[in-house]
Amino acid sequence: MWFMYVLSWLSLLVQVAFVTLAIAAGLYYLAELIEEYTVATRRIIKGMIWFSSAVHVGLFLFEHFPALLVASGLFSNLVYVGLLQSFPCVRPGSSNFLLSCVLVVLNHYLAFQYFAEEFYLFSEVLAYFTFCLWLIPFAFFVSLSAGENVLPSTVQPGDDVVSNYFTKGKRGKRSGILLIFSFIKEAVLPSRQKIY
Repeated sequence: MWFMYVLSWLSLLVQVAFVTLAIAAGLYYLAELIEEYTVATRRIIKGMIWFSSAVHVGLFLFEHFPALLVASGLFSNLVYVGLLQSFPCVRPGSSNFLLSCVLVVLNHYLAFQYFAEEFYLFSEVLAYFTFCLWLIPFAFFVSLSAGENVLPSTVQPGDDVVSNYFTKGKRGKRSGILLIFSFIKEAVLPSRQKIY
């Protein structure tokens, strides 16, 4: 009896490791796609903002959500549209970015406060959090590294644009989320070099 109990915990650890690796691989691939297709990514994020806005209006009209919760969500979407103006160059120190971070926290607080008072099924609460709170900030988070290799933003003062592109260009030194994923990939699966 105890053997099966220990075995179930070991299998749970293996399953969690596999799920974590799958999520990391998916995020890495997604970050690569976003870096490669920034124009399409911008259109997709814009569509997600419109969809989220429509969901907020629908929740207000059909589910009678509080006006403050819906208004803060719509204002957040307006701030996200402002972030798209300079996409893919999202600067973490800009006032728009900082305001969007504050609004994410505020929207979570308002949502937790509302769902603590009103009863909804877990799947309905999860749907609200997914479409209204998490989807767009997650898309911006994954796309943070997309603007790092766009010319001329990677040019340092005194560098030539053409030589910078060919020496440090698209597949040169990375930073941001792709650097983190590359580090994790090297730590988990170190590459071997051939010795001749």
